[in-house]
Amino acid sequence: MQIYKIFLGPEWAELDTKGETLGAPIDLADGFIHFSTAKQAGVTVAKYFADIDGLMLIAFETDALGDALKWEPSRGGDLFPHLYRPLKRAEVLWARSLTCINGTFTFPDEMV
Repeated sequence: MQIYKIFLGPEWAELDTKGETLGAPIDLADGFIHFSTAKQAGVTVAKYFADIDGLMLIAFETDALGDALKWEPSRGGDLFPHLYRPLKRAEVLWARSLTCINGTFTFPDEMV
């Protein structure tokens, strides 16, 4: 199953360059790296990234993240994937820019 991480452009550039990250400021504050499923990503981006340009959508395969990936209740009781270890660049399936036109985000065709 694919899951997704939304990064600001500089956060993605750091992961791409350094090879691993502990995540965005919200991830550091919460003690785990937040992900969304394909179904959850639209609400996540609208709620937390509504007026931000330069976003990147990064895809990961859940099986590759191992036992440190936990599914925990969050928004509305839905189970969200949370990673309790550094995220590695080598685990990235693909990375795409998220485009926002008139307040609506367009997700890439590769998103399943």
